[in-house]
Amino acid sequence: MKTLPDKFVSRMQSLLGEEYSLFEQAVNDSPVRGFRVNTDKISIAVFDKINPFGSEKIPYVENGYYLDYQKIGNHPYHHAGIVYVQEPAAMAPAECLDINPDWRILDMCAAPGGKSSQLKNKLGEKGILVSNEIIMNRCKILTGNLERLGLKNCVTTCMDSSFLAASFPNEFDMIMVDAPCSGEGMFRKDDIAIEEWSEENVLKCAERQKEILNNASLCLKDGGYIIYATCTFSLNENEMVVDSFLKEHPDFELLPVNERIAKYTSDGVSFKNCYCNNLKLCRRFYPHKGRGEGQFMALLHSTACVIPESSKRSVTVKENKLAIEFLNDTLTDFDKKSVFVNGQRVYIMSPEYCSDAPAFSCGVTVGEIRKNYILPHHQFFSAFGNTFKRRINLSVNSDALKNYLHGEEFETECENGWAVVMVDGCAVGGVKVSNGMAKNHYPKGLRTF
Repeated sequence: MKTLPDKFVSRMQSLLGEEYSLFEQAVNDSPVRGFRVNTDKISIAVFDKINPFGSEKIPYVENGYYLDYQKIGNHPYHHAGIVYVQEPAAMAPAECLDINPDWRILDMCAAPGGKSSQLKNKLGEKGILVSNEIIMNRCKILTGNLERLGLKNCVTTCMDSSFLAASFPNEFDMIMVDAPCSGEGMFRKDDIAIEEWSEENVLKCAERQKEILNNASLCLKDGGYIIYATCTFSLNENEMVVDSFLKEHPDFELLPVNERIAKYTSDGVSFKNCYCNNLKLCRRFYPHKGRGEGQFMALLHSTACVIPESSKRSVTVKENKLAIEFLNDTLTDFDKKSVFVNGQRVYIMSPEYCSDAPAFSCGVTVGEIRKNYILPHHQFFSAFGNTFKRRINLSVNSDALKNYLHGEEFETECENGWAVVMVDGCAVGGVKVSNGMAKNHYPKGLRTF
């Protein structure tokens, strides 16, 4: 049995009453695992024909499954960015609201990228996702995950929430605030979260969450939506943060979440002297009631009048001759207006995106300009594999694919030039073909040994 903090136990007993014994038992059970299909790379129908990871669907996530597979990170489908491993309850916040495919979305506390990638799968070709992470090392992990998944029209930033508010005023249709919290919902799977828990940390987290949520409101367009989420059970970090925000922002309202989420979650909890009289519209995911860890979510809507935009700034396009020639040689089709050069790097980003804010990464990195050629980036192969002129299709269980993931060269009948390695129709990475040999360009940090 896990030894839970006494003050936490007392609070949860008061909150859950007779249900506490079921909650305690659930916290001592094995964690529930899940994964999502990356529908930017493969359709659910096609994936279901090759799925080796577990076929039981998560009922509130169209592309979500319960995971029944060990060491999924070593599988070629993971390398190919076909799947993203994510705890089932953590998938619920992004399902609270139906997403319009042309929205601009900000994920304020995005690492390692689960909710960001989930939101991106809901966007269309003109939709823009900005994923922010304040800690540099975690921002690198976030960027790496979005790169592995081959997601386009994504920007990653590394900013404090106040800098975000200054850089992106009134910019986004929807904002995900998956706020840093005391982590009580992770007690089942993370013993360190138990060891580090304290009431002082709970209160410190609550103050930080209020600040982040307030800054989120400054980034939101009039009429936009904020999804506030945590992985904790504390009233101080959940309903009290929402209630405080609504009291200070009378131009916001609390809305019901989608029915598919309401069905699998419990009502929010009211408290004495609360300002908002419908906090039950908040949702709580308990491990003794649902198959997943602890999660809280609330859907906030700006009721301010929407002022139509009379015009939008257009992106300045720098069609570097070398970049265009490289893309003409490599891809079957691309939008020249989406190509731009920054320093020595070539990028592809929707011209719908325009911001002067500093970005950690922006769109898809095509490659780096050298003296008289372009050295392609792994992200380019991952994101645009399906439109490559030269494609090498390898079987998922083939020795050639295993050797490729190890970083080795292999023989091929593909014509000379840059080519993408594919598995079951999805891009894994790149090679440079010369005289029947495919020279490996799979990043060293991703190779299997």
